[in-house]
Amino acid sequence: MNERISGAGVDLVSISEIEELDKRTRGAFTERTFSDMERAEAEQSPDRYSFLAGRFAVKEAVFKAVAHLTPEKSFDFRIVETKRNADGSPEIVINESLAAVLRSAAVTKLLVSITNQGGLALAQVVAVSESSPESCS
Repeated sequence: MNERISGAGVDLVSISEIEELDKRTRGAFTERTFSDMERAEAEQSPDRYSFLAGRFAVKEAVFKAVAHLTPEKSFDFRIVETKRNADGSPEIVINESLAAVLRSAAVTKLLVSITNQGGLALAQVVAVSESSPESCS
């Protein structure tokens, strides 16, 4: 089996807008949007809102990379969870809900990168699928 890119998504988020939204909703935005693990990692981060903005960008980027491949053309991006690996790199957690979406989209792997600079957080996600050699022409 060969792998092929079946979708890509990029999202750019204003860190200050995430902070303002969270403060305006008295934490409800963060509570509804991020997993327990993501919120805990944000609390350990030197810049909580920069961390959360990057994770929000990942959720949006996964949606852009995958939703068009599903029969429904949509899913709740809040099921996307990102963890920090021991080396500091991000990884998308494939929980049961996201696994079901990926199966319906025929996606086998998600690759992710996050960067923050100048008050902005950017995430890029590539959706990878397996393809048989005869379908690669």
